[in-house]
Amino acid sequence: MADEFDLIVVGGGPGGYVAAIRAAQLKLKVAVVEGKHLGGICLNWGCIPTKALLRSSEINHLLHNLGEFGFSADNISFDLAKVVKRSRGVAKQLSSGIGHLLKKNKITVYDGFGRLMGGGNLEVKGPDGKPKHQLHAKNIILATGARPRQIPGMEADGKLIWSYFEAMVPEKMPKSLLVIGSGAIGIEFASFYLNMGAEVTVVEVLDRVLPVEDAEISGLARKAFEKQGMKILCPAAVKGLEKHEDSVTVTVEMAGKEQKITVDRVISAVGIVGNVENLGLEGTKVKVERTHIVVDGYGFTGEPGVYAIGDVAGPPWLAHKASHEGVVCVEAIAGKHPHPFTTGNIPGCTYARPQVASVGLTEAKAKEAGYEIKVGRFPFIGNGKAIAMGEPEGLIKTIFDAKTGALLGAHMIGAEVTEMIQGFVIARTLETTEAELMETVFPHPTVSEAMHESVLDAYGQVIHF
Repeated sequence: MADEFDLIVVGGGPGGYVAAIRAAQLKLKVAVVEGKHLGGICLNWGCIPTKALLRSSEINHLLHNLGEFGFSADNISFDLAKVVKRSRGVAKQLSSGIGHLLKKNKITVYDGFGRLMGGGNLEVKGPDGKPKHQLHAKNIILATGARPRQIPGMEADGKLIWSYFEAMVPEKMPKSLLVIGSGAIGIEFASFYLNMGAEVTVVEVLDRVLPVEDAEISGLARKAFEKQGMKILCPAAVKGLEKHEDSVTVTVEMAGKEQKITVDRVISAVGIVGNVENLGLEGTKVKVERTHIVVDGYGFTGEPGVYAIGDVAGPPWLAHKASHEGVVCVEAIAGKHPHPFTTGNIPGCTYARPQVASVGLTEAKAKEAGYEIKVGRFPFIGNGKAIAMGEPEGLIKTIFDAKTGALLGAHMIGAEVTEMIQGFVIARTLETTEAELMETVFPHPTVSEAMHESVLDAYGQVIHF
């Protein structure tokens, strides 16, 4: 006999567990089915542990540049095992916290993998593939996430060619490595290993790094990374890999010419693939395109009672997108009539050194959309706090509709911009115009003042530059 629920969530990542908690708050009886670890990839193998690693690499960089701040130290070194252990410990602590939150909200957790059986029925199988539980609910949310995309002939082998799983738990620090792909994941790992002392080469098939960002920001990021010693090849393509005992020779084609680069390790960061297999989608009205489930603004798949959220439901592949999508989906199921989910106000962040953050339209996209625009810029070199921190390299760029004053997009590079972007996200959510932003008083001295100055610059009123 099946266990009865109002809602079953398949997947306990940042989309799934948030959806489950919101549903419990709305008095629904909820179950979560998770086969590996609560918190999903983000908490266990992505967002959180990588930030712990990046923090260690920032400290290593600072220790090697103490002279700029009047300090000196000799024989600086690090224990890689302890760096990795701290990262894993942070992930474990937060994963345990998710379990506590689910228990607190009286959510039943099933350890296993869910498969749709039709009519609101879900079968839960264990790691051995044998059925463990039979569940039933009127509504089922698929929040199964995604996994690293593998390039044929260049698949991660766990030793010489790494996905982000292996890149997070290195047993020894490679002296050199090559990163395939310059999206947020690739650049964050490139930045970590570079700041830990490795020689790093990044290969990007498109014409610039961080290709989803505003072109001007991408250009500044490339200059900053190259100034630090990172080698960037783009547009370029990896044509082949030759494995040796403890190294890899990579054939890279750029501008019609091939070159061979030998490195200790290769990190493949060329995107993700949605986890749509073995979910029982066959024979349903669920539509899958390019490994991702097609949904409407409320997560509905087209199959009665079946919804999808998070990475499995398509881009942007961000934890905070999944969480918000989960809330919208659950509130729609509960009849709360939420606004449909859209991606226009979802911020993107890259936690490299320097950090990059953005929301809304790039300058090019705004022009393509037919807007007449006003663009403001303010460099960190004109900001007192940034200079005092020893972080004078950065830029805040804002884009406005010249006719209405609406903030179309904001793009930032520099220290702590991932913490500041939320100010512009709130502005867009509230449909703020330049008038409100210009009237806002920013505290001094803060790096956030550069946000204000960028808005002023768009309208010819910049003060400090």
